[in-house]
Amino acid sequence: MSEDNLEEEKAKSPILKIILIVVGILLLVAITVGGTLFASGFFDANEGLGAEEAIAALEAEAAAQAEAEAAAASGPDKVKQDSPELTRFEPSYFVLPKVLVANISNSRKVMQATVAIMTHYDERVIENVDKHDFPLRFAMLKVMRNITEAEVADKNFQDNLAAELKTEMNAVLEALEDFGGIEAVYFTEFVVQ
Repeated sequence: MSEDNLEEEKAKSPILKIILIVVGILLLVAITVGGTLFASGFFDANEGLGAEEAIAALEAEAAAQAEAEAAAASGPDKVKQDSPELTRFEPSYFVLPKVLVANISNSRKVMQATVAIMTHYDERVIENVDKHDFPLRFAMLKVMRNITEAEVADKNFQDNLAAELKTEMNAVLEALEDFGGIEAVYFTEFVVQ
């Protein structure tokens, strides 16, 4: 009988080994899954609230950024001059440093002008005009070169030319700085020879 017991114990031992291996594998899988969930923050109850707060913060930041972009696109603020009776905007003037000289179209005559600008906006407009002197001079000279003798003879010639120069200068500033701001163009010196 002892041989029968020995054979019976040998037969039970592989089944016991298989059961222990399966239980060990299941235990290892359970520990791995639990560790992964713990490491990823699955068991943190406040995580859902943190995500909602983060989304609210991002939405507030996006709204503030959109408001700042809208304020930048609207241009600089006008400078107010306080007076006892009313509030009005104070004009700022700037004379371009160089004289503009251009030939009159299809003529031997030459036009020479010193240009000044006026704005009610803050100093950024004048700084932009000074900063972009070359493209502004190019645009103004392009307009002046297309003037004919018949246009020079017109009694409203200087007013019309000033309006054209204002339009061209504002177009250049809008292309370069996203805001023109020049409200009037004046000639401090004007000669046609």
